[in-house]
Amino acid sequence: MKRFLGLICSFCLVMLIAAPLWAAEDSPLLPGEPYLIGAGDVLDISVWKDEAQTKTVVVLPDGTISFPLIGQVVAEGKTVAQLSDEIRQKVSQFMPDPVLTVIVHQVNSMLIYVVGRVNNPGRFLLSTNINVLQAITMAGGLNPFAKRDRITVMRGEGDNTTILSFNYDEVAAGENLAQNIRLRRGDVVVVP
Repeated sequence: MKRFLGLICSFCLVMLIAAPLWAAEDSPLLPGEPYLIGAGDVLDISVWKDEAQTKTVVVLPDGTISFPLIGQVVAEGKTVAQLSDEIRQKVSQFMPDPVLTVIVHQVNSMLIYVVGRVNNPGRFLLSTNINVLQAITMAGGLNPFAKRDRITVMRGEGDNTTILSFNYDEVAAGENLAQNIRLRRGDVVVVP
């Protein structure tokens, strides 16, 4: 019995140590895939040695922020580095060689929606990348009346909407896993 408990404890320890590594793989901030700022995100912007130019701003629904001296700037869809460069260029008209820092203080724009025959439909804020099966789990799982083979993901891209199919039973059985796609900001999982 002691040996069995020792094996379980060892397994749990390995899982705890490895968990951060798995989380890092799923991070929306992987190298090569920089985070794009979205509406609702909270940004800390500061100019070194100038308290008047230090501000916490919320990206408005139209994708803009307001910053002293330069007014409104479009932030949505830009990386932190791109926004920082743009603000630095605009502020440099008023002060020589500004040292500017932009930090995403809070991510509020990574939303997905799960609607239909799930136990807890709604809007979900993501702090990491997730796939369709994980989204359904976040929504409390399928209810008994769900049409498990007719689930869809609606993905808006500009003015177009792409509809992707998802068969719950196939993915749960480890088959046709390509349909278990990673979800993007604004995706809607529809469970008929």
